[in-house]
Amino acid sequence: MSAQNSAGIQTLLDAEREAQKIVQQAREYRTKRIRDAKAEAQKEIEEYRKQKEDEFKKFEAEHSSGYKKAEEDANKEAEVKLQEIKDAGNEKGSKVVEDLIHALIDVKPEASEKIVVKA
Repeated sequence: MSAQNSAGIQTLLDAEREAQKIVQQAREYRTKRIRDAKAEAQKEIEEYRKQKEDEFKKFEAEHSSGYKKAEEDANKEAEVKLQEIKDAGNEKGSKVVEDLIHALIDVKPEASEKIVVKA
């Protein structure tokens, strides 16, 4: 009976080792599937991101052209106004300086209204 028990125990030990191998293979397979799924998900995320970036660039290109035109028009208008100011300065600048110097040199003192009323 002892030999039979020993053979039975050995059979159980062999079965346990075989079960451990199967469990290990299952873990390895599961780990591989998880890695593969993660890689596939990352690939899909990158494709989706690229698609959305392309859509955004297309949208931006379609809608930013109006802003560029408006900016160019505003710059042209500003240049015209700046030239008008420069021209006015060249035309009337000497007269303005002359009037300022005249106002500083020809002082005409006048009494304040408050002083005149009290006197």
